[in-house]
Amino acid sequence: MNGMNQSAVRRVNTSVILRALAVSAGPMTLTSLAEHVGLSRRTIELILDSLVEAGWVTELDRMPISGCAGRPARRFALRAENALLAAVCITTSDVTAVIADVRGRILGRAHRLLRAYQDPQATLDDAAALVLDALDDGGGSTDRLRAGAVANGGAIDDDGVVRRLVHTTRWEGVHLPEELTRRIRMPWFADNDTNLGALAERWRGVAGDHANVVWAILGNRTGLGILIRGAVHRGLDGAAGEIVEARSMPTDSIANRPVAWLTSPEPARRSVALDHFDAARAGDATALAEVDAFVENIASILTTLSWTVAPSLIVLGGGLEDAADVLLPRVREALRDARTPAVELRATGLGRDAALVGAVKLALDRMDTELFGPMVPGA
Repeated sequence: MNGMNQSAVRRVNTSVILRALAVSAGPMTLTSLAEHVGLSRRTIELILDSLVEAGWVTELDRMPISGCAGRPARRFALRAENALLAAVCITTSDVTAVIADVRGRILGRAHRLLRAYQDPQATLDDAAALVLDALDDGGGSTDRLRAGAVANGGAIDDDGVVRRLVHTTRWEGVHLPEELTRRIRMPWFADNDTNLGALAERWRGVAGDHANVVWAILGNRTGLGILIRGAVHRGLDGAAGEIVEARSMPTDSIANRPVAWLTSPEPARRSVALDHFDAARAGDATALAEVDAFVENIASILTTLSWTVAPSLIVLGGGLEDAADVLLPRVREALRDARTPAVELRATGLGRDAALVGAVKLALDRMDTELFGPMVPGA
């Protein structure tokens, strides 16, 4: 750290300690912190005292050191709820908001049906109101809110502007972060819901062991979130994965079949789809024929995907996980018959919260330095 003044050195050291506590599975002692960060005990003690005073760290009751008669070890833990993040997911029929701490743990939640999806301003008013409802639900306060992220449909560019949304032009040009910042004064970020589903799945779901991943929602709603080397591939103006706009792909041919309603945002339609899958499990010939047609559609899209993006893992989500026992073995067999590359196929581990969890991760990633301070290059 040659050339850095004492103030800068302290900021970096504080960041190193905060990050160590943030990634630790449990409380850390002074000894374990010293071993982990390579700073002197006295430096660590001084920084921890200031972090306790600032509300970022709590000192736990001292525990005796096994086999020692000396003073019990001091133990410290991150107060993850000291800074809160908001995540919002907007569909064509409803909006959900959650509040999470800086470890990504969801503390509060709120949900409502939309008054008018075709009116972006009214929808974003609803979203902002739900953030405050979720904050109340989680027992948080606005002074601890640091940032938020919104998951929305459509092609969303790097700045969070909706460039294109299938079946409507009313949302085109809406700058999601600016609109939400105007309603709740803090930094906001935005991305497509399937991109955030993919991000979430690698962070907290079933894709932690893969770097090249596609998160797919297929059926009544269709879209792909693509990770390449662990990073979201968004493409020109955020268009990557918006295959519902690709007329050459058979995305609409099955969209209004009852079995495809698994991915509908409307609960009544999802209930109908689940009934059809129950009938298929019971051996009903008509239901099985519908499932076979759905599987053929899914396999056709995934075959193209496996020879273009060629991920090592495809995750089915957005409701498809509710019939994974029926769909996965059939889709796997169809892909084998098509002689595709040996892409692994799994169902989401996050259910319908995937986009929300991904939005929390997006906010954490974008606010990393503001929350935890500067990182040491190479550390």
